[in-house]
Amino acid sequence: MTIERMTAPAASPASPTRDERPTPPANRRRLTVRRLIAFVVVLLVLLTGGSYVRALTYPGSAPFQVRSVEWVRDHGGNGLVDRIENWYYSSHAPRGSAPDPAALPAAPAAGVRAAVRAPAALPLLAGHTPVRAEGAWVAGRRDPAGLPAIYTTFVRPDPAHPSVVAGVAWIRAGDTRAHLVPGTVEPAGARWPSAARVATADVPALVATFNSGWKMAGARGGFYLAGRTARPLRVGAASVVIDDAGRATVGQWGRDVSMTSHVVAVRQNLALIVDGGRPVPGLASNKGAQWGNARNQYQYTWRSGIGTDRAGDLVYVGGPELTLRALATALADAGAVRGMELDIHPSTVSFASWAPAPTGRVVPTNLLPTFDRPADRYLAPDQRDFFYLTLR
Repeated sequence: MTIERMTAPAASPASPTRDERPTPPANRRRLTVRRLIAFVVVLLVLLTGGSYVRALTYPGSAPFQVRSVEWVRDHGGNGLVDRIENWYYSSHAPRGSAPDPAALPAAPAAGVRAAVRAPAALPLLAGHTPVRAEGAWVAGRRDPAGLPAIYTTFVRPDPAHPSVVAGVAWIRAGDTRAHLVPGTVEPAGARWPSAARVATADVPALVATFNSGWKMAGARGGFYLAGRTARPLRVGAASVVIDDAGRATVGQWGRDVSMTSHVVAVRQNLALIVDGGRPVPGLASNKGAQWGNARNQYQYTWRSGIGTDRAGDLVYVGGPELTLRALATALADAGAVRGMELDIHPSTVSFASWAPAPTGRVVPTNLLPTFDRPADRYLAPDQRDFFYLTLR
C-alpha cells in the first residue's frame, strides 16, 4: 500500500493555464501529504545513505512516489505511513450527488443489445437518479466461437456517497486461462525465472491484466508458484488458486481450496470480504486486524478485489474512494459468492481488458478512465506480482 497523487486532466485550450488556476482544496491536501512524506524521506536518506538511491533505481516499473514511500516503510517508517494514510484517506469523504462523467467508462452504443449469454444487469443505486449505462454490461474480447469472454460495466456501491464509482469485469472461466506472475520485488525479489511481465508469446491472446494483492509483509498470507513457496500458505487466508488447467478460484484456504497435485499457483491476501454471496460480518470493526491496520477499512481510497460467482466465473472490482465495505458490496452485487480484497491505493490498482484493433493487434483499455497506471502496464517488467488472463 502506498500514498499516491492522482494526475489531473490537462486543461483545454480555453481553460486558464496551470499558473492562473487556484489550487483546489483536494490538491492542496495532496501537496501537504506529499510534503510530509518528502520530509520523512529526506530525514531517512541522511540516516541510511545509499539504500534510497538503490530503491529508486531497482529494476521494475514503479512510480517515484511508490518507491519512496515503500522505502520509508522498509526502513522503520511503516507505522508512520499507516497513520498518515489513515488520516488522509479516512478524513476526506467523497462529495457530490452524481459521478463525474469523465470518470465513467464509455457507454455501449445506443440500440445495441447485450450479447448472447451476458450476465444479468447489475442493481442500480437505490434512492438515486440512475446514471447512463450504470450496471449495463459491455461485451469485450470474443472467443473463437464468437462468444464474449469478458464483459465490463460500473456500479455505485455506496449509498451515502453516490458519486463513488466502481468498475466491474466479469470473465468467463471456461474461455480463459489464468496466470500469476512474480514481480521484481514482490513476492521475493528478482529470483524468479519469469521476466516480471506478460510472456511475449501470450500477448496476442490477452483478455485481461490486473493487479495482485498487498506486499507480502502485510498480506497475512503466502505465495506459491510452480512448486516454489515464497511465503508459507496460511490456513484461513483468502486465496486465489490456479490449477493446471488454468482455472482460477477464490476461496478460504483449508475450507474452500487446498493444496493438491493440480494446484500450480496460490496468492493469499488477508481474509475473505464476501462469503455466501454477501459481505462478511465485521468489516467495519476490522476485529483482529483481519483486513490490515486499524482504521484501514474506513479509508476512501482506490481498492480492488476479486471473486468467483456460482458458476465459477471471475469477477473483478476496482475503483477510487472505496471503503472496504463498499468494495465488498460491489463484489457481492456483481455476483461474487466468495471474494477478497486485492491491492489498494492509486498506483497499485490496475485492470485492463484487451481486444483486437482493426489492424489485428490487441490493444488494452482501462476498466475506468481514471486509473493511475497505463493500460499496458504489465507488458514491461513490474515490481509487483500480478495476474493475466488469455483465451484458451
